[in-house]
Amino acid sequence: MAKCIRDGKVAVLYSPGYGSGWVSWNTDRSAPAEFLLHDEKIVELVETDQRDKIEDYVKSQYPDVYCSGVESLQIKWLPQGTQFRIEEYDGYESIRINHDDYWFVA
Repeated sequence: MAKCIRDGKVAVLYSPGYGSGWVSWNTDRSAPAEFLLHDEKIVELVETDQRDKIEDYVKSQYPDVYCSGVESLQIKWLPQGTQFRIEEYDGYESIRINHDDYWFVA
């Protein structure tokens, strides 16, 4: 799997719509999170508004993936090396970036 990187930024796929999450609802499936977060082909299908082809593509790579949240998939471009995590509430995913000045260390 190749990350989609342009102009020093990495594409991050997430699903900010209530119902079910794109990455967060697949943490126990066979697909690595990196594939669902960054795959070049999925990014291309979102950018060209071909969401109807995403499930077939994903299932051809990882048959056990739960392909819900496709309708609301969005791309956020983050500078390479940015630490982040996907947070989810009731299926609504958001991206939380690790800003050193906001995080506590024990």
